[in-house]
Amino acid sequence: MASSSVAISRASASGSKGMKPKTSKKRHDKTDDMDDNTDHAMKRSKKDDDDSEETPSTGIVHEERDSAAELNYAFNELPLTEQTQNAIKEMGFTKMTEVQARTIPPLLAGRDVLGAAKTGSGKTLSFLIPAVELLSRLKFKPRNGTGVIIITPTRELALQIFGVARDLLRYHSQTFGIVIGGANRKAEADRLIKGVNLLIATPGRLLDHLQNTKGFIFKNIKTLVIDEADRILDNGFEDEMKAIIKTLPQEERQSMLFSATQTTKVEDLARISLKQGPLYINVDEGKEKATAEGLEQGYVVCESDKRFLLLFTFLKRNLKKKVIVFFSSCNSVNYHAELLNYIDVPVLDLHGKQKQQKRTNTFFEFINADKGILLCTDVAARGLDIPAVDWIIQYDPPDDPRDYIHRVGRTARAGSQGKSLLFLLPSELGFLRYLKQAKVPLNEYQFPPSKVANVQSQLEKLIEKNYYLNKSARDGYRSYLQAYASYQLKNIFNVNELDLKKIGKAFGFIVPPNVNINIGETRKAEPRKRKAFVPKKQK
Repeated sequence: MASSSVAISRASASGSKGMKPKTSKKRHDKTDDMDDNTDHAMKRSKKDDDDSEETPSTGIVHEERDSAAELNYAFNELPLTEQTQNAIKEMGFTKMTEVQARTIPPLLAGRDVLGAAKTGSGKTLSFLIPAVELLSRLKFKPRNGTGVIIITPTRELALQIFGVARDLLRYHSQTFGIVIGGANRKAEADRLIKGVNLLIATPGRLLDHLQNTKGFIFKNIKTLVIDEADRILDNGFEDEMKAIIKTLPQEERQSMLFSATQTTKVEDLARISLKQGPLYINVDEGKEKATAEGLEQGYVVCESDKRFLLLFTFLKRNLKKKVIVFFSSCNSVNYHAELLNYIDVPVLDLHGKQKQQKRTNTFFEFINADKGILLCTDVAARGLDIPAVDWIIQYDPPDDPRDYIHRVGRTARAGSQGKSLLFLLPSELGFLRYLKQAKVPLNEYQFPPSKVANVQSQLEKLIEKNYYLNKSARDGYRSYLQAYASYQLKNIFNVNELDLKKIGKAFGFIVPPNVNINIGETRKAEPRKRKAFVPKKQK
């Protein structure tokens, strides 16, 4: 078994040299790319009301489009406390992103805001700065309880926001904390009873504390932030959100709701959580691309049996880069992580079936690393700000352009550069049409077969001889098929048309194992309750 490991490593060293991405639509000669305190703060600004246009049917007030050209992007010109200004300076920020420049001033004036922005646009500071300023000016103390609640869809995003809040509150006396599923509930309750002024939470755990933690003071809440509202609803937390909003006091409460997509359910949530006439800010309206400007995007067409060989070759060539690889199931992530680590391609893995401490440790290890490879499911696809990610690899494609956009949003964040590569089977090329309709531009990359490491025989021997890898491969294979069968775009992703022998080879099997594709078991760890993506009809 050890010899198999060495054999695969050696093969990659010679077989991957000279691999170059080529484009068939737009030609790019980039051969080295892959190597290389006052209550008035809570009152609305009447001037803002007068200068905006209201939509009678919804009560939503749209920001004037002409004002965008007159934005002031300097942080030091915002009317912020000295403590906040110093913290922002130490965090290394001098200029605001567009979403920050357009949302922070009205939020400081006490407006309710419904915001739409691409992932990676810098909206975390957009809601944290006004929230921190409000707590400071109202001189919140632990005995006052919780004044700000920020709700996020995932534990990882909650941890991310917690880190930013910690930096922003560095010179303030207000307390902050986090409550998330999987963490020690008693320890959380003890902290809440002592007084947490700014609280970051996931929906289920927050509702639990609101209903069951005696001594949790939330009657003084001044700000409610709902971040990634569409993802919260996608994850099946609609009932919890309604219960939370019903439980929290609404008088003198400013609310902010951010969502990458504006669905009917998001609008319903906005209607019950925001005051009448919230300010609607969409920084992406009228833009040609749905993804970040600094993102170079490509796809590669690859037969099922060659997929792992290409992935292996790519990762061996990019060991000095920061790479995130997306898979469709937890078991597939687990198998590929075990396999790659066994054959000397060090990787980290992150998925919904892991215990919270493991997920937290992995998340921060990857964030703090200068280089490395992270294998993950969509649990990591939204909102997370991971520094300097060079490549996003979508090894298993999503079946919804929105998921594609959120995945690639892990790179080219806040004006930086990044690259993405989407793996497609020949039968999945129709997905490009849906991406085009969603304003996602992709170029085709071609990798010469002679440059791809041919380690198939070594892989098959390894899976045949190693009991634990064999079992993991079977689980990964089964879950891949289950996930595929659950895709909504059946005209593109049809599990009945897959070549199971070829797919089996990608998992290291000479003969594919017999598996029962029980659709009911698909994606248990990451349930989704949303309608399929419906493309616009061609005119």
